[in-house]
Amino acid sequence: MTAEGTGELAAHGFAGFASPADVVRGLAGIGYLADEAIATTVFLAQALGKPLLVEGPAGVGKTELAKAVAAATGAELIRLQCYEGLDEARALYEFNYKKQLLAIQAAPGDQGWQRTHDDIFSEEFLLERPLLAAIRRTGPTVLLIDEADKADVEVEGLLLEVLSDFQVTIPELGTVSATRRPFVVITSNAARELSEALKRRCLYLYLTYPEPEREREIVLSQVPGIEAALAEQLVRTVGTLRELEVKKAPSIAETVDWARTLLALGLDELDEDAVARTLGVVLKHASDQERAVKELGLRG
Repeated sequence: MTAEGTGELAAHGFAGFASPADVVRGLAGIGYLADEAIATTVFLAQALGKPLLVEGPAGVGKTELAKAVAAATGAELIRLQCYEGLDEARALYEFNYKKQLLAIQAAPGDQGWQRTHDDIFSEEFLLERPLLAAIRRTGPTVLLIDEADKADVEVEGLLLEVLSDFQVTIPELGTVSATRRPFVVITSNAARELSEALKRRCLYLYLTYPEPEREREIVLSQVPGIEAALAEQLVRTVGTLRELEVKKAPSIAETVDWARTLLALGLDELDEDAVARTLGVVLKHASDQERAVKELGLRG
């Protein structure tokens, strides 16, 4: 694609926010509290038409950021969940082989193979997967490529090809080019280092656990009815648990779940007994719970 073509595509791309301040307001409206760094990076990714690579530990809101952008702008969210063994057929497209086989069996006996071939490798038999689906959408679209570090290196090559020109060549059908550039969010837990080639094509955002004041605000916004004092006590306890070097530190979502748990139990204070009774809401490994019981001096 020429530079002129890229500019034209960007001009008709995703345009959900007018400014970083608009990002803050828009995301807050659906319950995602973004700081200045997040808002600025999201806005620039939109303005420059670049994918946004978001790294950080599990549970800090990387996936939720993509969902929040889609919800705040009314865009369709298309998600590619990465995993070891993910291949082009599951990420991009494949043909419905069972349907093709039935069509071959039902074809008239006097029909030539070339005619049958053309029939079964047509749009009717195409199964679009997330990457192709995002390219073909004409409305506002957020493409979430989730946990890219879990996929094999070969998948990165596929992503580079697709994200460079936002077009896909299907040998049997020709080249499919995006008429409207999707807003792309790539998340990674940094289980392995992503290639420099992929990083060069993206804007970069690193998310970590929020400051206690911000996490308290998140709890208060997500859990109506919780008292501010209890939210502060809860966030302080979660912060202590994260410092214990457990296998799986409590995520922000688990902090919110813990707050809802306390309300469901009618508790207005997070004392030792309440922590001991509900520890399984935030710590999901037996060894983590044992460490917490020992370090916090709880009754096991």
